[in-house]
Amino acid sequence: MDNKNLLMAVVASVAIILTFQLFFAPPPPPPGEIAGQSAPTGQPAPETATTPQLPSGTSSQAPALPGGAQQTPSVPSAASANAPQLPGSTGLNRERTLASVPRIKIDSKRLQGSISLIGGRFDDLQDYNETIKPDSEKIHLLEPFNGRSPYYAQFWWLSSDTEVPNGSTLWTANRTTLTPENPVTLSWENKDKVKFSQTIALDANYMFTITQRVENKGTKSATVFPFGQILRTGTPDVLDFYILHEGLVGVFDGVLAEYDYDDVQDADSKIIKKETTGGWTGITDKYWLTALIPDQKTKTQTRYTNSVEQGIDRYRVDFLAPSATVAPNAVSESTNRLFAGAKEAALVDSYLDELGIERFDLAIDWGYFAWLTKPIFKALIFFNGWIGNMGLSILFLTVLIKLAFFPLANKSYRAMSKMKELQPEMMKIRDRYKEDRAKMNQEVMGLYKREKANPASGCLPILPQIPVFFALYKVLFVTIEMRHTPFFGWIQDLSAADSLTFVNLFGLIPFTPPEFAVIGVWPVLMGLTMYFQQKLNPAPTDPTQAKIFMFLPFIFTIMLARFPSGLVIYWTWNNSLSILQQYVIMKRAGVAIGGGKVKKTAPAAAAAGSANNNDPLEASATEETEADATEAKAEPETPEATSANVSHPKPKRPNKRRRPKKKR
Repeated sequence: MDNKNLLMAVVASVAIILTFQLFFAPPPPPPGEIAGQSAPTGQPAPETATTPQLPSGTSSQAPALPGGAQQTPSVPSAASANAPQLPGSTGLNRERTLASVPRIKIDSKRLQGSISLIGGRFDDLQDYNETIKPDSEKIHLLEPFNGRSPYYAQFWWLSSDTEVPNGSTLWTANRTTLTPENPVTLSWENKDKVKFSQTIALDANYMFTITQRVENKGTKSATVFPFGQILRTGTPDVLDFYILHEGLVGVFDGVLAEYDYDDVQDADSKIIKKETTGGWTGITDKYWLTALIPDQKTKTQTRYTNSVEQGIDRYRVDFLAPSATVAPNAVSESTNRLFAGAKEAALVDSYLDELGIERFDLAIDWGYFAWLTKPIFKALIFFNGWIGNMGLSILFLTVLIKLAFFPLANKSYRAMSKMKELQPEMMKIRDRYKEDRAKMNQEVMGLYKREKANPASGCLPILPQIPVFFALYKVLFVTIEMRHTPFFGWIQDLSAADSLTFVNLFGLIPFTPPEFAVIGVWPVLMGLTMYFQQKLNPAPTDPTQAKIFMFLPFIFTIMLARFPSGLVIYWTWNNSLSILQQYVIMKRAGVAIGGGKVKKTAPAAAAAGSANNNDPLEASATEETEADATEAKAEPETPEATSANVSHPKPKRPNKRRRPKKKR
């Protein structure tokens, strides 16, 4: 019972670490990782330029055609409506692949890349650096449609009564470069003199606005369905991390839906269908998102599909907007959007507010503790703007969190100090009643009641710190704002593990240790603070428990070694503040620290205190004096012992023996 608070604290801490290590801890990224995923092995099959075919049946979910007809064009399968493999493209050389087709250059401060004029594909976007080096290669957000791992988006139309552009259509552009100031218009006209055009505008960040226009110059009406799709070839190597979703995502009628890649693989007919008014749909990686955003006021049909060609999976996300009938000499327009870029918190929030994109803030996986994760993130961003260092912002936020829980922590540390003060008396009770556990527990509980000690109160500060720990870990792991943010010295990325390890003598030995053996400086410091904090707590009376507790700091050091360095710095600093607070409380209470002796009290005062309070703990301040007092009570003093121990003052003159008087 005397160790209940410490055991609960350790169990809670171990549960947190083991849960993260077993279910949350991400594996090391594979070599050649780009934009959070790796290219699949193998070469995709050549893409065929198949025009979408119309179904012969009806669809109850399809928008109605004029005249009450319910026949609707089918959305192309993953194997159709794609451009052919172009001559000279090996699928291995990216630059050669990009140069093999005519393109519109994209030039902005945030995005670089190009748009293919064949099929009107967004298949070449670059932003951010792959490493912390400023001159490192840019991350490829999308990949060419005729490359090794196609990943692209495009907008077009479906129709049952007129020819529409498809994957092999060569568009005509009015400009050679797309900038935030200068939109580009792509146009194409069919043999029925129906002209299709797309005006592509780009803002200062990652949002494309596509205005699709159909102008009928012919003699008969044309019914068209605006359509958009994202195609990704190959299943990326995701982190498979419970705290983070990577895969298919969307908001449908205000509700977030998340699907893993194997969810659509296992679905009926490998299709997941949704209907929605407003919202968005797309594919998300750890830091990046590619999303189709239909007109927020129209009802659209969306799908997630999967197909396998030559052993390689292909995933398609698409939407089908309501039909529009364009009469001769008439024009029809629809506006949709494409987001392709980094999931920056302030940016996605601004799109939610300014463009009215429903729940676009959910593009960032804030998790179940979003009510705490987002405030912590915003606080760190605010402090970073004020202090200028994200690591110092974490330290400052830790101080504020400690102040918020100060009354609760004080109560806990006083309770733990009281438990440590009662430790000698509890040991006596255990020794006295070691054969009768029921009586021992009864006496221990009686001691708690007399001294008003609560063993469980020592665990109170741990409970509110658990969601804080999860929330801060979430912030450091999923937000791109924490990526490549430096602290001091060798910590140049708070979202990555501390790589400065003593295993290779901090880099002096030209040896790269295996991932599991890399234990950095900050994890070691964290283990030391945990050790010193453990010394301030009541020691386990059971020798086996004492040995287990002795190894806990070492175990935690190993388990936390591969966690983000920002989280380890937070834990180390939090432990240091806790040690300081607990040390001050124990000093004021006169409790022994680290197994030392407290200040002795005078025997007379101790005896008086024992007589007044009937408290054996106050009869002596240390275990030595306590043992003496116990021995004295067990063996009553004799007159000889008393006279031997008492010194008398020396008389001035010796007393003369008086002779008895004689009787007369």
